[in-house]
Amino acid sequence: MKVLAAMSGGVDSAVAAARAVDAGHDVTGVHLALSQTPASHRDGARGCCTLEDARDARRAADVIGIPYYVWDVAERFSRDVVDDFIAEYAAGRTPNPCVRCNERIKFAAVLDRAVALGFDAVCTGHYARVVDGRLFRAADAGKDQSYVLAVLRPEQLAAAMFPLGGSLKSQVRAEAADRGLSVAEKPDSHDICFISSGDTAGWLRERLGSAPGDIIDESGDVVGRHDGAYAFTVGQRRGLALTRPRPDHAPRYVLSISPVERTVTVATAERLAVSRVECGPPTWSGAVCEMPLTSVMAQVRAHGGPVDCRADVVDGRLVVEVVPGLTGVAPGQTLVLYDGEAVLGSATIDRTA
Repeated sequence: MKVLAAMSGGVDSAVAAARAVDAGHDVTGVHLALSQTPASHRDGARGCCTLEDARDARRAADVIGIPYYVWDVAERFSRDVVDDFIAEYAAGRTPNPCVRCNERIKFAAVLDRAVALGFDAVCTGHYARVVDGRLFRAADAGKDQSYVLAVLRPEQLAAAMFPLGGSLKSQVRAEAADRGLSVAEKPDSHDICFISSGDTAGWLRERLGSAPGDIIDESGDVVGRHDGAYAFTVGQRRGLALTRPRPDHAPRYVLSISPVERTVTVATAERLAVSRVECGPPTWSGAVCEMPLTSVMAQVRAHGGPVDCRADVVDGRLVVEVVPGLTGVAPGQTLVLYDGEAVLGSATIDRTA
């Protein structure tokens, strides 16, 4: 097959491209320029898409022996991922930008362009497996990325290659060293790639401005002040700066966010428990599931533990009843349904109860 290998400049995408070559495919490497003003160098494990990353990807392509190009998708990334991220936080929701990037950039804009240029598939360094057209968890549970890929539709999965899905991360690094790839020991990127400082609240404040308001308890009493409700997420404990502790000094967490009223409501831990999650329309990774689903599991964070649940579609929207185990679930997060190791589908959370 004619394969386009997305090369971030890290070890995973480099080894994935090399394995695609070993499998006999006609591979071309491409680095996605996501930032309109890329930094020269990465700050340790924070951020990505710097000029240094582009150069690392080029060197890897040279070692592997494949053509290499840079595609400028910065405008699309800014509109579909960064602007969406800002708007979601401004609305009191908690988005996952990696999910949006996979959905709208890597397997929409890039895949569409690749197919138009005559490529049969897009290869990435994600840790996940595609078996008989279905998406499964990776062999390395600690690196599994099936959660952030659960937004892909069957036709997208049919044109996706994840050569690392059956490997452990330690094996991938050892292989990179054996191949003479300079990125063998390069740190993995962490946090949000376009917020290299790691200070999400400060980054949002620069773009949304100061919007002070009250932090209140469930009775409506003011227990603190904030500079912007967008800086908080449901389940958050740190950084609340409460001025009135509870009489029993029990810790409090963000229970809900009201951006219009500029209020953040806090409560004790037991109030974060969730038994019902209401989502938007589901995206099925395979055939549309026959409802209701009674022996499946739900996961609401990239590396969160899945819990048993019952799922149904009501008026076109996914409704999930969960057993005790989910806490601090925020609107805007992605809920992914699993049948064992297999991904069934996903939806964006609207509200919880």
